[in-house]
Parts: sequence; structure tokens; C-alpha cells
Amino acid sequence: MFAVIETGGKQYKVEPGTFLKVEKLPLDIGETVELDAKLIKDDSGNIKTEGKVEAEVVEHGKHKKVLVFHFKRKKNYKKLNGHRQPYTLIKIKEIKG
Repeated sequence: MFAVIETGGKQYKVEPGTFLKVEKLPLDIGETVELDAKLIKDDSGNIKTEGKVEAEVVEHGKHKKVLVFHFKRKKNYKKLNGHRQPYTLIKIKEIKG
């Protein structure tokens, strides 16, 4: 059984028991969140277009640093910035079809 959920402007294929890093959610650790499922396929092969996915917030954190480098040749212009995107780690508990 799997489902396709959308959160943070991105879609993810999830199964019960999987961990997933999504865009930061304004929830505390240990809280549960219900996400809308765009597509659900059960074990017998039936496909549904609506449903809910229940997930638990495990932790908050930041991804690895991404370096952004700007450079203009012949002008002695160099600029280096770093960026760390915040995320929320969730655990998929149940898919409700």
C-alpha cells in the first residue's frame, strides 16, 4: 500500500513506517498531522483519488549547507553565500483510504 501526498509544494510517494524530510511545518515534536493524499493504491491494486495520511513529527533540523557563488569575470567581483534550508522529519503512521 502506498500513497502520494503533497506538502510544501512538492509531492512524495509514501508507505506506512517511512521517514520523510519535508519543508518545515509549524508543529511541535510528537504532534500528529493529517496530510491530504492525492492518490492511494492498496494491496489489491485498487486506486483511490482521495484520502488522508496520518504522520508524526519526529524532529526539526536544517539540511546541509548549499554554497551560492556569484562571479563576474574581469571585474574582480566574487561573492560567496551559504544557505541551509530548514526541514521537518515526519514518520508516516497510517494511510486512510
